[in-house]
Amino acid sequence: MSDRAGTVERWLAWRYLATRQREGFVSFIAIFSLIGVALGVATLIVVLSVMGGFRQQLLGRIIGLNGHVVITARDGGMVQATPELLARLKAFPGVRAINLTLERQALVTAANQTRAAIVRGVRPEDLQGRDMISRNIAHGDLSAFGARPGAVIGERLRQALNLRAEDKITLVTHRVNDNGTIEPRYTDYDVLASFVTRRFEFDNGLIFVPLALLQRDLEYGDEAVSSIDLDIADPQAAPLFAEELRKALGREDLRIAHWLGLNARFVGALQVERVMMFIILTLIVVVAAMNVVASFTMLVRVKRGSIAILRTMGAAPGTIVRAFFLSAAAVGLVGTAVGTGLGLLVCTNMEGIARLLMLLTSAGGPGAGSSEVEFITSAPVRIQPAEILSIVAIAILLSLAAAAYPAWRSTRIEPVEGLRHE
Repeated sequence: MSDRAGTVERWLAWRYLATRQREGFVSFIAIFSLIGVALGVATLIVVLSVMGGFRQQLLGRIIGLNGHVVITARDGGMVQATPELLARLKAFPGVRAINLTLERQALVTAANQTRAAIVRGVRPEDLQGRDMISRNIAHGDLSAFGARPGAVIGERLRQALNLRAEDKITLVTHRVNDNGTIEPRYTDYDVLASFVTRRFEFDNGLIFVPLALLQRDLEYGDEAVSSIDLDIADPQAAPLFAEELRKALGREDLRIAHWLGLNARFVGALQVERVMMFIILTLIVVVAAMNVVASFTMLVRVKRGSIAILRTMGAAPGTIVRAFFLSAAAVGLVGTAVGTGLGLLVCTNMEGIARLLMLLTSAGGPGAGSSEVEFITSAPVRIQPAEILSIVAIAILLSLAAAAYPAWRSTRIEPVEGLRHE
């Protein structure tokens, strides 16, 4: 009996969705409600995936030249990277790589031009291991780094000083003597290569030199560094990792910080942006769900004569409610499914779509293919299953909620009142 009732309800739901001459306008609105839900879900998926890709890229650039966990001296001086300390750090669970850094402010002089810069002394293997540098060499060759007194500089800095590979630069650094006086140091380096990170402060004023050479030029010991940077397996667990490392080392002379704490304002701003973007874009789906409510409320009014006839023929109120609920929910559920598929299709083909957009704008005339379009062409996309599931769940809940009101309205129609208007 229940199977027959379910079949009747599904047949009624389909009849309510079918286009008829009298209620064609209502069905027309329902179709556009379905399209609205689909476009809302697709927009939510595409925008959040692209924003997630950009967010990951920005965080990667922040972490790219620094460690997930940074160890410095509490008094602001040098950290002695002794073999014993490095061995303990390397044996600590979760540590993937250890990078030593000696950083100093400097002036770089070449061809009668002088610019301010940050000089970082790093080990050759550490620089080669930084994908942000090794994979983004714009000029020259990185292979000779460490073999001779050579420097790797930012591309903007290279262009500003009009340098090419094998040109010489002079770095003016300083060292505080034991009596408190500041003594300048002048050192010549060959330009080996330049890099592009797309972060202005790095490309415009960062210079890498071999750690051993900078230690020698500044007359520091072989173990003296500004910081010890640790790359860990799970960057998101950096706060807990830093706390455990602090307890394990038990060194009061060391300050152990993590990248989330060092960039707290920026990371917090990205999190707020993510939540606000999700809320704002969800309103698109809410508006589409309101269209479902409006169209099927109108359908209930149009169908009140049919509802009255069914009631007089013995149809239970629950049958009418479920029929209208199924028809209204079908619009939201189908729209959600179509929107999810469309959104994932756009995300997986974002590069091709962006290239097509660039070709269309390039055909518009000189300068049409602007750098902004090129930026969109390289837009990263990060599809997160948990985020997609949350979008689908919210769309389904809104669709079911939108279907509930028209279904409830159908029970308010009395058979006598419904037949009176027929």
